Amino acid sequence: MSHGRLALPFTTSASALMTADARAHKGLGEQGLSPVNSVASAFEKLRQLKMSDDAVLTRPQALPDVSRGAELHTPGQPPSAHIRPGGGRRRVFMLLQGVCSPFFLHLAKKLKQDGHEVIKVNFNSGDSFYWRHDKAYAYRGKLEDLGDWIAELWRKHHVTDQVLFGDRRPVHRDAVLKAEYLGIRTHVFEEGYFRPYWVTLEREGVNGHSLLPRDPDWFREAGKHLEDAPTPQRFKAPFSERARHDITYHLAGAANPLLFPRYRPHSIHAVQEYAGYATRLPLMRWYKRRDAKRIDQLMSSGAPYYMLPLQLNTDAQIRHHSRFANMQEVIQRVMKSFSQNAPRGARLVIKNHPLDMGLVDYPRLIRSLERRYDLIGRIVYLESGNLEKLLQQAKGMITVNSTTGNVALQYRCPTYCMGDPIFNLPGLTFQGSLHDFWTQGQRPDTTLFRHFRNTVIHTVQLNGGFYCKPGMQLAVVGASKILCAERSPLENMLSRC
Repeated sequence: MSHGRLALPFTTSASALMTADARAHKGLGEQGLSPVNSVASAFEKLRQLKMSDDAVLTRPQALPDVSRGAELHTPGQPPSAHIRPGGGRRRVFMLLQGVCSPFFLHLAKKLKQDGHEVIKVNFNSGDSFYWRHDKAYAYRGKLEDLGDWIAELWRKHHVTDQVLFGDRRPVHRDAVLKAEYLGIRTHVFEEGYFRPYWVTLEREGVNGHSLLPRDPDWFREAGKHLEDAPTPQRFKAPFSERARHDITYHLAGAANPLLFPRYRPHSIHAVQEYAGYATRLPLMRWYKRRDAKRIDQLMSSGAPYYMLPLQLNTDAQIRHHSRFANMQEVIQRVMKSFSQNAPRGARLVIKNHPLDMGLVDYPRLIRSLERRYDLIGRIVYLESGNLEKLLQQAKGMITVNSTTGNVALQYRCPTYCMGDPIFNLPGLTFQGSLHDFWTQGQRPDTTLFRHFRNTVIHTVQLNGGFYCKPGMQLAVVGASKILCAERSPLENMLSRC
């Protein structure tokens, strides 16, 4: 546990910083990582921790003048980068917010085993609950003060790298922007661009902020230097495991009003989420039987059809990387264009996201739009169904920026992007208007897609997962090598092509 004075912005409470998260695990269930039944009993310990004052708050010292040299460090030459046992540069990693699982805990242990230093910043009680390690800070200040607060930690610990999940979370935005100017490397985890069995790890940003070029010729050139992407090691990743971690994380979050009163979740409140699932999930068995009949009728009709797989309204891909406020807007725009431009005998299949919470009444919206655009009998709505099988016979697929686009391209299904995902490249996706796509969509270039897929997997994908033990073990081993390397696989490829 770290003690001592730390220069921080003034806050109204001396509890804005807590360096005692290592003590918190004693009240948060030391019986492993099945903490659901220990949350209630931990509240009293957590309340005591809130009243602790492990750091004295003083006015922050001025940050170093970046133009004069960096008191923190310059890229490639951090002052704390000693040679670690076994060779190689010793780095100092700051872990910010991760996924709702012990993945960051396992990653930290691996990095420390390799001779590196790790510190952690927790932003809510769920973060603290899943942290069983030393050197943790708890931030309880205002969001607008967070950037300067983190910069002080960088200076205090001579941080060389920061690691986080999701570069668009409010608690990460300032850290990502400031780190670039101070020569601190940012490593961003995200769900895989190709799924299952892959996760994403990039430097500086993901999705719309990825460093991957948007030039098909670059992928053609890069692909010449690469072997076909390896077959990932498979592992069982039951949804129940992910759900267990998510519920545990949010149960621990019940202590947030006491311990982290200023914290605001980056998505909707967990109570709303679980209430939606409680309504939708019991109906899935009935939906599957109904949808099987609808799919059989569609296939037996011989009518051409187009796919519109829905994304989650809470997904950062929609909220931060698209021009749409929600999927209701997307449905309205696609159905209107379909009514005006698609072949008269064609159908539009709208398939809900498998993890949708049921908070939006999509069937009611679709029925309303069917009447408005004279599409009754031409729309097929599905809550379930095998997307891959549907794509193999579809005339085309429309997406905003979902990774289902990669699945469509794999099956040579003409694809139109209403956003700008990494696969939205000439030769892969239709580059004209949505109105023209219905009649002019073309199949993707198979060779280009092979080069694209190989390059993405070799440079920014890791075999593994975030929620089940086998997946986490795979991801930790692969990630530790990339995090500690001087240059990432993508940076190496960019220097060659």
